[in-house]
Amino acid sequence: MQEARLQRLSVLIVDDNHNMRELVRTILQALGVVNIYEGRESEHAITKIRDFSIDLVVTDWVMEPKDGLDLVKWIRTSPDSPDNFLPIIMVTGHTEKARITEARDAGINEFMAKPISARALYRRLVSVIEHPRQFVRPGSYFGPDRRRKVEPFAGADRRGDDGNKASAA
Repeated sequence: MQEARLQRLSVLIVDDNHNMRELVRTILQALGVVNIYEGRESEHAITKIRDFSIDLVVTDWVMEPKDGLDLVKWIRTSPDSPDNFLPIIMVTGHTEKARITEARDAGINEFMAKPISARALYRRLVSVIEHPRQFVRPGSYFGPDRRRKVEPFAGADRRGDDGNKASAA
């Protein structure tokens, strides 16, 4: 990825831990990101998203009073969200499969386990910028297609014609 592309990004870091925000900021700066905003928790982040042109959110999951998952749901589903397609990287120390699935099903683009590394963050940035997944709206879900790869399907449609098929957003 060209450094010039990263220089144009505006990234919002959301974490209630000051040291973690500083770590992510330092890594982003080392990667060439210039426009970095910070939020201490979800409500603060919502204000930043409304007030600034944010291109990407890196958010922690566990925060008070509202957590990162609440922020993701607001970005994806609120009529007040200025950009329902905003790329979101979720960062957490809780890496149980159920948690990863819950974050994915809320509409995150990428997931990172703590402790994070510069290489891991760079890979997630490349993923959301250079290989964005199509957004879909099957049923009540709205967000990036949860499938990492789309494979051809030659079998019978077992879902039937119930009108609840995935469609491009």
